[in-house]
Amino acid sequence: MTRLRDGIETAYFWAAAEGPGLEHLRVRPGPPESIAHGLVLGVRDGQPYRLLYKIKWGPDWRVRKATFEVQDARGPRERMLKTDGRGKWRDDNDELPELAGCTDLDIAATPFTNTLALKRLDLKPGQATEIRTAYVSLPGLAVRPVPQRYACLARSADGQSVAYEGISTGFKAELPLDADGIVIDYPGNWRRLAPR
Repeated sequence: MTRLRDGIETAYFWAAAEGPGLEHLRVRPGPPESIAHGLVLGVRDGQPYRLLYKIKWGPDWRVRKATFEVQDARGPRERMLKTDGRGKWRDDNDELPELAGCTDLDIAATPFTNTLALKRLDLKPGQATEIRTAYVSLPGLAVRPVPQRYACLARSADGQSVAYEGISTGFKAELPLDADGIVIDYPGNWRRLAPR
């Protein structure tokens, strides 16, 4: 399956591995830029929330802009992040020096943002690297730098297997990806229902 390389908009659907949670994602590949629209319905600390997000990135898989809209018991909140794709970030008109050097974006409630980093890195079997991400927590939309490590375990025309590690938390997971590099399952968190 080569949907992303063929430039065809594709939809994906994940369910939370434990407890209530769903994500519907649409990815429209560029040129000149690619766009993902996501809707996440979930529960954090016993409270339901809804997240709408939109991410734009260039042909180098570097994020350029992301917008977020959250609705929960505290009401609606919005946030926008812009980046040059090389480690400089802004929130609306303010620079975010605490995110300096963060090359990628990671949204807590979706397995999709792992794909962006992995496509950019293009790791071969046996290769590993550490990155700094701008990590967006939910439902509050706070953003902080988080170090992560990826290692490519295996790769074929059908997909790949990648080891993920949250360096500051010690969390580890093995992520299977399809031929387009989209996460199929995120053990303990998400399982993809469609397309399989």
